[in-house]
Amino acid sequence: MHPRIIGTVRSHLATRDQCPKSGEESLPPVRIELDPRFEPAATDLQVGDSILVLTWMHQGDQDTLRCHPKGNRALPMRGIFSTRSPDRPTPIGLHPVRIVGRDGLSLQVHPLEVIDGTPVIDIKPDNGPAPGNEEFPALVNPDTGRAILEAGRDGWLRGLFAGFNGNISMRQGNRVVITASGSAKGHLTPRDLAVVDLHTGEPMSAIRASSELAVHLEIYRNRPDARAIVHTHPPKLIALSLRGEGPLLDLPLFEGRVFAARLTRIEAREPGTPQLGQEAGIAARDFQAVFMNNHGLVCLGETMTQALGLSEELESLAGIALTL
Repeated sequence: MHPRIIGTVRSHLATRDQCPKSGEESLPPVRIELDPRFEPAATDLQVGDSILVLTWMHQGDQDTLRCHPKGNRALPMRGIFSTRSPDRPTPIGLHPVRIVGRDGLSLQVHPLEVIDGTPVIDIKPDNGPAPGNEEFPALVNPDTGRAILEAGRDGWLRGLFAGFNGNISMRQGNRVVITASGSAKGHLTPRDLAVVDLHTGEPMSAIRASSELAVHLEIYRNRPDARAIVHTHPPKLIALSLRGEGPLLDLPLFEGRVFAARLTRIEAREPGTPQLGQEAGIAARDFQAVFMNNHGLVCLGETMTQALGLSEELESLAGIALTL
């Protein structure tokens, strides 16, 4: 009895002789065409996900019990269960890959080393290290992870973060990758990144998200163009805000007019509360920077560079304003 087929691989590899013995980075991506009957099961698969693809190696010899490893006859024969040979009593292939593209029920994955027409019998999440990536958790795209870690280090070096304050996030499809609660932004590691569902706010990883998660989620929900958010505690801008309730950056400078126009200010609210998140989200509809009284600054951008760069610009202008 054969297992239930959920999809088919569409590959440039036409014969067994063309297939490498394992997935290689040099291979081009291939597609998995899923059967429409299983569309509900694939709803949450996203670009960047690390998955385990189980295939039915239909050209395998199910009577083979011993083989030369990797087909090398110079090597002594071994029992088939200690090899990855496609010839085996139950020819199931196990392939750790990453989803690099998606068009409906067509998943583009890499690296997958099976021939065209190979049946796919299951897909599972890969909770181990991602293929080609020995650092970041499986749900975190390495590019996203590196951008957050670098922003934490850069912001700390520029004095925008101190100790354990502030938080950083990036949107990743329908998920948000955000710094963990209590993490030191200048010394972040891949294990300081939490993953939550954008729509529900429910955790998708064991890491506890920053207490300011509500602010990030509400901004992303109100600003579909936002891909990165940086919440800093810039000392000069905060000091300037404590002088009064007027405009923060009312300077007769070209840069002052340009960047101050992107900044708004909201009333002081208890940090970490839904109310603060909601008010920050509403304010972000028309502004790229939101100063939360008695708390700190949130900047958003289509890239991490834009979000962090705006934070730097506003803190620089605050330094000028303090000298007047």
